[in-house]
Amino acid sequence: MTPPVIPLNPDKPGKGLAREKMAAKPADMPPERRQRLPLLDLASDEDLPESGSFTTLDRMARASLGRYSLGISPAALSLAFADWGMHMAMSPGKQQLLLQKALRKATRYGLYLARAALEPGCAACIQPLPQDRRFRGAAWQQPPFNAYYQAFLLYQQYWHNATTGVRGVSKHHEDVVSFVMRQILDIYAPSNFLSTNPELLKRTLEEGGQNLWRGWQLYVEDWQRAIAGKPPVGAEEYQVGRDVAVTPGKVVFRNNLMELILYAPTSDQVQREPILIVPAWIMKYYILDLSPENSMIRWLVSQGHTVYTISWRNPKADDRDLSLDDYRRLGVMAALDVIGDIQPGAKVNAVGYCLGGTLLAIAAAAMARQKDDRLHSITLFAAQTDFEESGELSLFIDRSEVSFLEDIMWEQGYLDAHQMAGAFQLLRSNDLIWSRMQKQYLAGERESMSDLMAWNADTTRLPYRMHAEYLERIFLENDLAEGRFEIEGRPVALSDIRAPIFAVGTESDHVAPWRSVYRLNIFTDCDVTFLLTNGGHNAGIVSEPGHKRRRYRIHNRMADDPFIDPDLWYRTARVEEGSWWPAWDAWLKDRSQGKTTPPSLDKIGADRGVMLDAPGSYVLER
Repeated sequence: MTPPVIPLNPDKPGKGLAREKMAAKPADMPPERRQRLPLLDLASDEDLPESGSFTTLDRMARASLGRYSLGISPAALSLAFADWGMHMAMSPGKQQLLLQKALRKATRYGLYLARAALEPGCAACIQPLPQDRRFRGAAWQQPPFNAYYQAFLLYQQYWHNATTGVRGVSKHHEDVVSFVMRQILDIYAPSNFLSTNPELLKRTLEEGGQNLWRGWQLYVEDWQRAIAGKPPVGAEEYQVGRDVAVTPGKVVFRNNLMELILYAPTSDQVQREPILIVPAWIMKYYILDLSPENSMIRWLVSQGHTVYTISWRNPKADDRDLSLDDYRRLGVMAALDVIGDIQPGAKVNAVGYCLGGTLLAIAAAAMARQKDDRLHSITLFAAQTDFEESGELSLFIDRSEVSFLEDIMWEQGYLDAHQMAGAFQLLRSNDLIWSRMQKQYLAGERESMSDLMAWNADTTRLPYRMHAEYLERIFLENDLAEGRFEIEGRPVALSDIRAPIFAVGTESDHVAPWRSVYRLNIFTDCDVTFLLTNGGHNAGIVSEPGHKRRRYRIHNRMADDPFIDPDLWYRTARVEEGSWWPAWDAWLKDRSQGKTTPPSLDKIGADRGVMLDAPGSYVLER
């Protein structure tokens, strides 16, 4: 039986509480506070009717430009380069220093070439960075290819010196200029061209050019799929509900924003506290229920936990006015209400992943303020609550960029995942762009698809209002960490949370850097266990027992313990080999109030009149 759909707001469909509260802001609000409000609320057409048409024209123009700029604001880039360029022009000392560096590098390079001609295999004059694997092969050490890559690395180092350390340039603009120059230089890396890549040349000679023909065919196939809006080749091997997201369960509740899935128990007794998983709305929930062998949800059920998860609906243009508070009320709070109906009196181990963790922290702070004690514990996977040190992703977020993205979302009602993918790939362009292009289009090898890659291609959209609020208030202004983020008209504070917290960071995370995740310790007055695992934002979390080359660090800080800075924590936390999942499971069970009989899915279906097999219907929407 299909679950009934609960409307978002019977009086104002599609309007959230956040919109009503923002409309009621006092007229005497200080000017500096008004500047921190989302740009879309500062001057509505009702406030300035004579300027409405001009504002609309501006937004239409920027939205059109965004189609060709990959969602990156040209104004933001121009401001960064203008800041750097003008300060460089006023820095004769820096210019002289760069001239000296250029002469020294040229001399080093010339001496290296002379030495390499007389002594093949001599030491290089510059070594690649540890994470740069492009020139490690033995063929790169032979002439003339050693000369190519050594010149490239010296040039790359020179431009790093040129774009950093210029007095007066803002840190953000310096980071942007340095990042952009690095991306431009990487385009012209000798590894990207057949004529200057010895490994590709050797392969082409051995195969008589067949690799190039295969590469051309792969390029045409990928281009056709991209034009048609189809997923990448091989993704069809991982069909949702058939190959991935196959853990048995039922949808026990649904509204216009989410479906709540309860998974079938596999034991007669389960832990008394059920687990509620709150995934990010920027992703589909089944990253935690991939193939049976690496499904976290299936593993948790097998360990004797009752598991619920939220499956967010993929928003469309009509959902443009969904607010961040709608996601809290109709997602987290609605799920807790349903769990309370199914398992009366049971407290919940709540889990939030990425943005879902940020949302869970907001909900937990609001619940603590209201003396709502339904949360037994809180677990955050790669989730930030403080965005002051948000890592390389902040390169793409400043006030100019936020206004640009708002105009793009204003026109179409949402931000499409494809409009965000480019920014994430640029953060690791050597691994995610250039190396893949070399392998596929020059070497002629199709990269094999995995369940995680197929999930990554199953994209979602972000509603206009919610994402604008998140970018402006949470990311840009850091209102949550600084005590300005309001729920129901009053600011919430993370320090109100008393439930113990288990926070997971990943060492190679470019989305939520672990030091940023670790800053949760500064803002909370509860017990915090922090665990750092190797891997990235997704692969570090999907780290099932038996996964090779996995390790983690873990340390528990009690509420009255002094703060430990992240570098000292890293040096002193104990290191364990293997998956971190069992350590988390032990942490949950150590705090459990015992075991109980699991809820009966058949009885729930009869009582509630809702029964749809997992993975439900929302996860299948495109």
